Amino acid sequence: MSFVQNIIYPIMPVSVQNLMISGFGYQWYRRRFGGVFESFLKEVKERELFAHEQWAGYQTEMLRKILVHAYRNTPFYREKYTNSGILESDLQNINLSELKYLPYLEKDDLRRFGTSSLLSEKRSKGIFISSSGSTGTPTKIYLPIYFHQKWTAVMEARVRNWAGVNKDTPRGMIGGRRIIKGASASAPYYRYNFFERQTYLSAYHISSNSVDNYLEGIIDNRVEYLTGYAMSIYLLSRFIAERGLTAPKLTAVITSSEKLTHEMRRTIEEVFQCRVFDSYSGCEACGLISETPEGIMVVSPDAGIMEFIDFEGNYVNPGETGEIVSTGLINYDQPLIRYRIGDLARVSKDQLPVNGRHMLRIDEIEGRIEDTVTTPDGRVMVRFHSVFVDIPGLKSGQLIQHSHTKFTIKLIIEKGVYNKEISENTLKNRLISQIGIVDVIFDYPDSLIHSSSGKVKAVISELH
Repeated sequence: MSFVQNIIYPIMPVSVQNLMISGFGYQWYRRRFGGVFESFLKEVKERELFAHEQWAGYQTEMLRKILVHAYRNTPFYREKYTNSGILESDLQNINLSELKYLPYLEKDDLRRFGTSSLLSEKRSKGIFISSSGSTGTPTKIYLPIYFHQKWTAVMEARVRNWAGVNKDTPRGMIGGRRIIKGASASAPYYRYNFFERQTYLSAYHISSNSVDNYLEGIIDNRVEYLTGYAMSIYLLSRFIAERGLTAPKLTAVITSSEKLTHEMRRTIEEVFQCRVFDSYSGCEACGLISETPEGIMVVSPDAGIMEFIDFEGNYVNPGETGEIVSTGLINYDQPLIRYRIGDLARVSKDQLPVNGRHMLRIDEIEGRIEDTVTTPDGRVMVRFHSVFVDIPGLKSGQLIQHSHTKFTIKLIIEKGVYNKEISENTLKNRLISQIGIVDVIFDYPDSLIHSSSGKVKAVISELH
């Protein structure tokens, strides 16, 4: 973490913080929307009405390219495939139906080797971003500039444009960045990025008492659409409705990161008087499921190859639920091939084209439910698994809330790398900074608590 972000930014007045955020926004905008963005956006849109045969040909060509590249330039895959008896010639001639015979990339593989042997030996300039995901396993994803621009183009075409907005539409964002430091911080609970016309709303201060200020930011900054965590946007909407307040009519709300239930969708749409468009990808950016203008969830075939498999490794039939296994087709510098994301999805029985789009239809993304953390002052926070990022030697973690101020943190660690004293202090301080004074018990079990479906949730609340 940078000195400016953690030491200088928090002590600055709001006006200066807005300028600092805008400066970051300018750099981030250039990084995402420069270079190959426009040309790749054009390509993505031209492919949108591909027939099944065209998509199969395109995916086969892209799959062979990235597999051969990974074999030649990525130590992890070169060793793994060699040990499995897979030759380069096999990869050069592979068909889509044969992809299922390649070994999986497990989440723990990405955690252990993501910054070393999973990187291409010949790679372009990029940055690492940290994530722990809903399962609490911390990973680092490498984002080279060219890939960031291409992925942003896919999101522009298949998420924002399908929702009726674009990269320059004034937006409100509820995400994971801690733009406001401290659990007891006072309003305003938003900051403004002048360059992108982005109102960044804190995900960590939403309560019945604070929604007036959130609405103030949305109205004063003329926000036209909201995007971000599904649960955070739902909670904001619910509190607005419960208070009897009136929200401005928006063009769209774009949700991600968590399961969007029918009740959540209905509440958001009623409060903001617009359609909700759900999407699924994750920071790994190796596959995309998003909602068309017609309201149908589909897989974008040029973002990545998504397989949906049963417990025996076979592809599920239409109407059945399977585990998502994704192969990215764009990032050559940290290839993710047959990556087990850990989530489930139900493939639609109806596989008719959607207004000329021959893309796999999905009924529902399952397995993304994560409990919320509730504070003594009534704030409700989601995506709290971020407390687990950047802890050396931490394999996975689980946060359990017993009461408003009592927590247990279960940790699976790598002995010899994990520093108990430093890590426990870091984790407790992260909780205190967002909640206030808390009692924390640290536990080091052999395994974490699994749900009835077998999924490990990073956050479990006993208050609900």
